[in-house]
Amino acid sequence: MPVSFSTGTTCVNLSCYMILNDTEMKAISFICFLAGPFTFLENILVLAVIASATNLRRRPSYLFIGSLALADIFASCFFTVSFLDFHLYKRIDSRKAYLFKLGGVTMAFTGSVGSLFLTALDRYLCIYRASRYKVMLTHRRALLALLVLWSATVLISFLPFLGWECFTWHSKPCLRLFPYIDPLYLGCWATFILILLLLIMSAYALILWRANRHEASMTGLQAASAGGQARMRMDIRLARTLGLILLILAGCWLPVLSFMLADVSVVLTRTQQRAFAFCSTLCLINSAVNPLLYALRCQELRTALMRLLESTCKGLGGFQRCAERDPDTSSANHLGESNSCSVYSVGDAHRTAGCRQSTVSLKVDNQQLDIIFVNEKGGGAYHVSGV
Repeated sequence: MPVSFSTGTTCVNLSCYMILNDTEMKAISFICFLAGPFTFLENILVLAVIASATNLRRRPSYLFIGSLALADIFASCFFTVSFLDFHLYKRIDSRKAYLFKLGGVTMAFTGSVGSLFLTALDRYLCIYRASRYKVMLTHRRALLALLVLWSATVLISFLPFLGWECFTWHSKPCLRLFPYIDPLYLGCWATFILILLLLIMSAYALILWRANRHEASMTGLQAASAGGQARMRMDIRLARTLGLILLILAGCWLPVLSFMLADVSVVLTRTQQRAFAFCSTLCLINSAVNPLLYALRCQELRTALMRLLESTCKGLGGFQRCAERDPDTSSANHLGESNSCSVYSVGDAHRTAGCRQSTVSLKVDNQQLDIIFVNEKGGGAYHVSGV
């Protein structure tokens, strides 16, 4: 059996890893019991809306958002059950059972970050490769990207279960955060996730830079007009929105990744182990926030949600008002079959306010921040929803 980290004595039933006191266990259980079901329900709702709307599930952007929702559903189930079983209920599984559970948690969070990366890449291509966007990112290529993502995710996540584990666990634990896990595997996984996060942040930073550069070029033409001032306010709004996304992403993931990388190189104390237990719940909170940031901010998805609720209410024989269509909902724009970069005709683009003279213009519609990209060569307008 593993030895105690502090005394060198035998650690019976992995008790060295059960480091939370009663107060800490109550706090952890409150977070998990609150965030777990909430994360599950809201992501199930996002998946149901995308699956019920034909125009959404055919578009790559919403396929990526659906993949993110699926990963966060896994996180709400696997993480909550495994974490509470081990730290709250003191359940001791066999080595293989523990590694299988940990593989499920790893798969959920790896799939979540991977889906966030695909979403950020989709939005980057929509802005920087607008003229070739529909050719570069087709429905088939989006499905292929998801297949590669989840195949790699499952393989990477269950490598410890398949045999890449700590072979000295019976006499000397390799890590202070996880039993049976090889330090090289943990270091590689944490570095991989960190690289994905840096790529996501870089993609959104480049989108913001492109918008700022456009606004700077427009100030000379419209400095004295009210429209120019409105566009600058939209630029600031975009910066705040992307700043919130990056702040949540960094705040939820950097602490836990820092502890993992530190565990590979130094010996963590029990206080640091307890801090890691609380930081790991931030990953679950990130899964709870993702639908609010990436899915429910999209006007099309909200419209599809209202239609789904309306049809469900009709099917259950609800109140009479459920049979009456909301005029705002029924008059929502039906966008094309690309993805969140919906393509309008050149004539429509010229009829769109704010798109006549600009390459990139920003607008706010019902608390939703969108980006309109008009191809300088006259190709059309491309619309990025829910940035």
